[in-house]
Amino acid sequence: MTSHSRAKSKEKNEELYEPSKATRLFIVWRKLKTSKMALAGFGIILLVSLLALLAPVIAPYDPNWIGRVRAVPSLVHWFGTDAQGRDMFSLVLYGARISLYVGVAAVFLEILIGLAIGMTSGYFGGIVDEILMRITDLIMTLPTLPLLLVAFTLFEQRSLHSIVLVMGMFGWPFMARVVRSEFLALRETTFVEAARSMGATPWRIIIRHIMPNILSTIIVIGTMDIPWYIFWEATLTFLGFGDPSSASWGVLLERG
Repeated sequence: MTSHSRAKSKEKNEELYEPSKATRLFIVWRKLKTSKMALAGFGIILLVSLLALLAPVIAPYDPNWIGRVRAVPSLVHWFGTDAQGRDMFSLVLYGARISLYVGVAAVFLEILIGLAIGMTSGYFGGIVDEILMRITDLIMTLPTLPLLLVAFTLFEQRSLHSIVLVMGMFGWPFMARVVRSEFLALRETTFVEAARSMGATPWRIIIRHIMPNILSTIIVIGTMDIPWYIFWEATLTFLGFGDPSSASWGVLLERG
């Protein structure tokens, strides 16, 4: 067999184990259907996304419109007005955009950190696995709310970006644990052994062969975590640790 034929055979074998986009979407949907929490998280994300997208159409008033102060809920103002006379229902709709940004951005950061730690620990093992998992266990044992409050004291200026950064920095342990378990299971499979025997580098195996097979799990976990990050942002802002200049749901709760 010529070198050209061997190269084509190698490419064909690599493509054989790469799931198609349709297969990945089917796996994601199948996992969503089997988890009530994942379905609930997906429903909340879908609802918040629709509110954020259709806010200019649904909102009866501009978010900066000022009318009667502290008006009670009525047919004119469904949720009443705030201390500045702004329509609360309109503010809730526009605030969905900010809350959705916080949730998605925090999950993105969680995936970056959790994926990097989980795949390094799960694939390479050894002393690296021990060190990374002990750090992960330590963070998982700490209570979430006090940990976030202490972390916020390190920032001189509080903003939505600092909220996202803190939540993403301490929200990755569960993601890392799941990714590690997936890598431990997949690194000994036949198609990974075949790729290794053909001379594929570890990082090529990780990115080309293992990663496509765990994307569905990562997406499902991220879907469940977005509502939690929205909840934590509202909690932190209500306690006075948020960005008072934003119109997120947490700020609206704090101002009553």
